[in-house]
Amino acid sequence: MLVDRILDKQAAGRELTVDDGAALFTAEGDSLQRLLTVADGLRRRRVGDRVSYVVNRNINFTNVCVKRCGFCAFSRGHRAEQGYFLPREEVLRRVRQARELGATEVCMQAGLAPRTEGSFYIDLCAAVKRAVPEIHLHAFSPEEILYGATLSNRTIEDYLAALKDAGLGSLPGTSAEILDDRVRDLISPGRISTRDWMRIIRAAHKLGIPTTVTIMYGHVETALDRVRHLALIRDIQKETGGFTEFVPLSFVASEAPMVRKSLVTGVRTEITRDDVLRMYAISRLMLDPWIVNVQATWVKQGPELAQACLDAGANDFGGTLMNESISTSAGAPHGQFLHPTAMRSWIRSAGRIPVERSTTYRTLRVFEQEPAEPEPPWSEALFGSYSQLIASPDFRFRERTVKLA
Repeated sequence: MLVDRILDKQAAGRELTVDDGAALFTAEGDSLQRLLTVADGLRRRRVGDRVSYVVNRNINFTNVCVKRCGFCAFSRGHRAEQGYFLPREEVLRRVRQARELGATEVCMQAGLAPRTEGSFYIDLCAAVKRAVPEIHLHAFSPEEILYGATLSNRTIEDYLAALKDAGLGSLPGTSAEILDDRVRDLISPGRISTRDWMRIIRAAHKLGIPTTVTIMYGHVETALDRVRHLALIRDIQKETGGFTEFVPLSFVASEAPMVRKSLVTGVRTEITRDDVLRMYAISRLMLDPWIVNVQATWVKQGPELAQACLDAGANDFGGTLMNESISTSAGAPHGQFLHPTAMRSWIRSAGRIPVERSTTYRTLRVFEQEPAEPEPPWSEALFGSYSQLIASPDFRFRERTVKLA
């Protein structure tokens, strides 16, 4: 059988081709089970039985955006009643609070607000690092980098260098979706091109700024589109070595404009458990040995399915997130926050050893046993919900030049 022959090829140490990967997406029944078993065994050989996570907070500082991506239910137009822009004081309050509660990272991503000053992202980095120098700043997608560089009339390289000097530690490799302009033009016309995404990622790596890398799957793309995406990022990693992890993001359809408004034909609205596990297993096999860390995304698919991904090639459980609002806005029902104790419980019940890590996968603490001392008194009420946020008139977007006051 073709799937078995491909898995035998991988077991012999030969790199899988695009055609190999596409064929693996046909795996069902016993062939799927073998695929999952092979991916799990490869994960064990590469990273053992430790499963990592990071204590972090998301700060989505504005939902106002000049783009209208078909999959995004988070963004609002600048005149929308629900549009908001967090004041600098609120951003810094959230950073300080996150650090007090044990976070080592803040992840900042947001919409592309109109009338933004070109120096905004640089000034925001500097303000955060002045307030909490020890926090790792994981911020700004390639789309935001392109926006800031364009507004400031700088080259990508100069803009990234300025961000690094201001304290940027790493970039989230989001806005990747599917790295094929045919697909991108369907689901997000006007979004950053594949060529520009690659150019920014390569420039960041060349400057010593590590990045993650993602895929958003389960909408209109084909199996071949997915595998070409994997092959492309594998080639970049061979060249630069700058990716810290790969994060498969399943499409959340319930509130996506392209589904609700029927903007794109042929959009899938349901991703099965087997679809998710198959994506993880093939990612592990295709990217080996170049990208070692594969993250299970609990916020997209829930802790239970994320736990199952640990038997399909994943070795990381992601972040605690605190205030995640982008997936939540899209209709993901799994919450804005997962307590570290709960995260360790899911990892431990999968038969693995929980490890707290840094953003760049440095081991911070190994939890052979659950600690006896109590954790910080975290609660979702402490951080507030997205609905509470947008109801506050203090955070409403006003048509003005966006800058740090």
